[in-house]
Amino acid sequence: MVPSTSSNVAAEAGRRRTFAVISHPDAGKSTLTEALALHAEVISEAGAVHGKSGRRGVVSDWLEMERSRGISITSAALQFAYGDAVINLLDTPGHADFSEDTYRVLSAVDSAVMLLDAAKGLEPQTLKLFDVCRYRGIPVITFINKWDRPGREVLELCDELTERIGLQPMPLTWPVGVAGQFRGVLDLVDGSFVRYTRTAGGATAAPEERLDPGRAEEELGAEWVSASEESELITAAGGEFDAARFLDASATPVLFGAAVLNFGVRHLLDLLVELAPRPSARLDVDERPRALDAPFSAFVFKVQTGMDPAHRDQVAFARVCSGVFERGMVVTNASTARPFATKYAQQVFGQQRSTVETAYPGDVIGLVNASALRVGDTLHDGKPAVRFPGLPSFAPAHFAVARPADLSRAKQFRKGIEQLESEGVVQVLRSDRRGDGTPVVAAVGPMQFEVAAHRLDAEFKSPVKLDHLPYTTVRRLTDPAQRSVVDSGGRSEVLTRTDGTELALFVDDMTMRIMLRRNPDLALEPLVAEGSAGT
Repeated sequence: MVPSTSSNVAAEAGRRRTFAVISHPDAGKSTLTEALALHAEVISEAGAVHGKSGRRGVVSDWLEMERSRGISITSAALQFAYGDAVINLLDTPGHADFSEDTYRVLSAVDSAVMLLDAAKGLEPQTLKLFDVCRYRGIPVITFINKWDRPGREVLELCDELTERIGLQPMPLTWPVGVAGQFRGVLDLVDGSFVRYTRTAGGATAAPEERLDPGRAEEELGAEWVSASEESELITAAGGEFDAARFLDASATPVLFGAAVLNFGVRHLLDLLVELAPRPSARLDVDERPRALDAPFSAFVFKVQTGMDPAHRDQVAFARVCSGVFERGMVVTNASTARPFATKYAQQVFGQQRSTVETAYPGDVIGLVNASALRVGDTLHDGKPAVRFPGLPSFAPAHFAVARPADLSRAKQFRKGIEQLESEGVVQVLRSDRRGDGTPVVAAVGPMQFEVAAHRLDAEFKSPVKLDHLPYTTVRRLTDPAQRSVVDSGGRSEVLTRTDGTELALFVDDMTMRIMLRRNPDLALEPLVAEGSAGT
């Protein structure tokens, strides 16, 4: 048993850095995730062959569909040591259809690394994610990626951060050479030039050589002078580094690199260890801070099945908020007030797992055989009970009736639907009109239906038929007594979500407006998720 003293908990929490990697699709999140693990020497060779048609699976892309598509469709957790620090890294899907998964992950981290594509800059999903980070006060480090390829002007990219999202860039490195002709970076901390050497396929960490400014100018000439002058312009315009501004999320440190070549990655990893916020007291539902040295508590932000196809187990990912977790302890699920045994607790590294005996605030633990746990549940040890704020369900925009393609697999179909709902892959809606045998599945984006259908077939051996419904407008019905009004409309109906929320669905906005004119007392409210940045 590990002594649960205040000083021990504080010291261990101080070693933790828990952050998410977020961005628009194809900006290089999974590649960067692997590059960070490579520089921490927890993997010996990067697993990506770049060009999606020949891509091998990266450690954080473990679903078969991710490997075949070359995209991340679910978040993944990786924990590893780097020096004296313990890194809890959460790789997230960038596609907007899976943004609900990304937003849940953001509830479990203390900071975020935002990737920008050097050729594209701020893209729509990037803007939304910045808004979510700002809403939650999450400090953001910006890594401008793919500088080895042709891209935009460096000053233009920095100006975009200020002009479009009001975030002051504070560059800590500056690229030497225009995008596509990457010579290395000017380290603005000490003024030296860091030159990188390519390795075969970017499979191993890129060797680095440091040159003093005089030698750099001698060897690089105009490119060095240009980088020095440009960086001075940003610094003079308010971009001098200020740790306090980073921590209050009003400014962002900026680094440049090429994750595919492992250029600039060590700078990022060192910056995270040095500057990223440590775990701190988290507010419970009553907005009371839960001290780090209070008895153990954690909240579940993700549930996943299928990580180990041989065992069909279900893993609940929980962020430790206070105290010391010890494998085997029996904790209480605050949602049900029932005990939960933690005999099977694991440290997660992508799809790889190993038994974890202890964990501290900031750590992400995987609880196996966790069919009793759902996203948003709070786990705690002892009394009084504690509960952290639940995680929001987003307003769905796409709806389909789900039926088993093979009626002899109806039992497996029901089990699969329940599983996908508990993981948050889709929302499941039901009504008296349709019955429990033909639930309606709802999604933020249509690709979620592809994932659901693929997993029902691959994992539960139950092919599914999806009959898409024409609804485009959704509202929350606040008065259940008015359900019949909506159901009698012909082009609308009410469906009930598992959490009891009643959703009024309409074919289009005009249909809803006509119904409201005819029934001015109809109690409808918009569905807006906390921190959804208007999505």
